Amino acid sequence: MHVGLLTREWPPEVYGGAGVHVEFLVPRLRELVGVDVHCFGAPRSVEGVTSHNPASGLEHANQALRTLSADLSVTAAVEGVDLVHSHTWYANLAGHLAKVLYGIPHVITAHSLEPRRPWKAEQLGGGYRLSSWVEKTAYEAADAIIAVSSGMRDDVLDCYPTLDPARVRVVRNGIDSTAYHPVTEDDALRRYGVDPDRPSVVFVGRITRQKGVGHLVAAAHGMDPEAQLVLCAGAPDTPEIAEETTAAVAELAAARPGVIWIQKMLQPAEVRQLLSHASVFVCPSVYEPLGIVNLEAMACATAVVASDVGGIPEVVDDGRTGLLVHYDQAAESAFRAGLAEAVNALLADPERARRMGAAGRERAEREFSWASAAEQTVEVYRSVQP
Repeated sequence: MHVGLLTREWPPEVYGGAGVHVEFLVPRLRELVGVDVHCFGAPRSVEGVTSHNPASGLEHANQALRTLSADLSVTAAVEGVDLVHSHTWYANLAGHLAKVLYGIPHVITAHSLEPRRPWKAEQLGGGYRLSSWVEKTAYEAADAIIAVSSGMRDDVLDCYPTLDPARVRVVRNGIDSTAYHPVTEDDALRRYGVDPDRPSVVFVGRITRQKGVGHLVAAAHGMDPEAQLVLCAGAPDTPEIAEETTAAVAELAAARPGVIWIQKMLQPAEVRQLLSHASVFVCPSVYEPLGIVNLEAMACATAVVASDVGGIPEVVDDGRTGLLVHYDQAAESAFRAGLAEAVNALLADPERARRMGAAGRERAEREFSWASAAEQTVEVYRSVQP
């Protein structure tokens, strides 16, 4: 079997969980089937990886139009494969067109859903309507959909009720516990102004409504001021969100010491140091199909405080590997207070946090492997083969 795997993100251009997913899944898939990767962006020199870009003349068009143009290039390039597997709406149209044009099965991995992300209209404008149309068209015609959590499967069936539930399978994300593990080095911390000898509360993620950065910054006003708040947060979706975040962080920094904002994408070795030395890792997402970042923190033996949305409860074992805080859009002040309370509880009891971190590492190793994810994915491939 030869598979065309379609993705916007591929190293070194990885900025989110979907990119991490394909980066670690593909090597395992290639142990089982043939895989050609078709991605967006700069040319790659790796064998079996082809880059695609929008057609000339669309450089300044709406992002959604540029994406659809690149999808046409991908569709033309996958002729001859036995099956296409697309990741995120950016690649879904290419998968759908390949299915129609070549008569081959199309498998989708659902990393997120456009109906669950209405704030994307701020970033894409009318392009959000296009992305929503692409996703709906592709999902309803796909031969199989892989949801990265049971919560995500429920969301898929809720958003697209015409789907046959038997076509939606759950294959959870994995974690490479050799890439993410506890480390003792602290040079990266010192380079960014983080004191490794003081407690720290760490966030790693993009500045987007989805990740709940605003909730965390607001909650930090109620967190123990002896702890550093380390925000590794960049790539804002819009200038408006960037301005809001800048103002909120400035207000927080004026009210309490130890606020450190790292506005760049860190290298994995640097992230390992931040996570390994953190007293608590916080994931305040308001929407999260699974949350690979929580697995990364757990693999580094760090206790997690997270919202209870989407697939997060399937990763963070409440009371054992971390603490979950209930999120309700109608009660955001209660959510923020809950974040502060949970973080303070672990800061006040370092031994409990240490036990949670150790349990998280053990859970990540035992229950979330990319080898298992690849085997289950190939089972889905085989189930849709004629």
